[in-house]
Amino acid sequence: MKSEMIVTFGGGKKVNADFNGFTIHTDQSEYAGGEGSAPEPFSLFLASIGTCAGIFVLSFCQSRGIPTEGIRLVQSHFAKESGKGIGKIEIAIELPPDFPEKYKDAVISAANLCAVKKHIMDSPEFIVKAVTR
Repeated sequence: MKSEMIVTFGGGKKVNADFNGFTIHTDQSEYAGGEGSAPEPFSLFLASIGTCAGIFVLSFCQSRGIPTEGIRLVQSHFAKESGKGIGKIEIAIELPPDFPEKYKDAVISAANLCAVKKHIMDSPEFIVKAVTR
């Protein structure tokens, strides 16, 4: 099975991706020569990890009738020892005091089902090529 995402340039440092009927806009920060009008691509990558874990936590709670008010995920990024790149990502699932104790381990397991995380852990092969159309 193959799916395609079309990436185009929107002027300046803007790069957009069209996928499944949505356009995802990116830009670089002013510091990097952009206008700062949209998230940088790497920020979207990081957000995909947290929001993916979040949808699994949300679905877990919804399927059990557990209220989600007061639940939030806090994603922290730690630099590699070399100082270049991210060496560790930590997601803390903050639960309200009335969250059922019996589900605390299960909600962690639900977050760990994140497909983005699984793809990072078992990364796909990348092929970049130039073609004339």
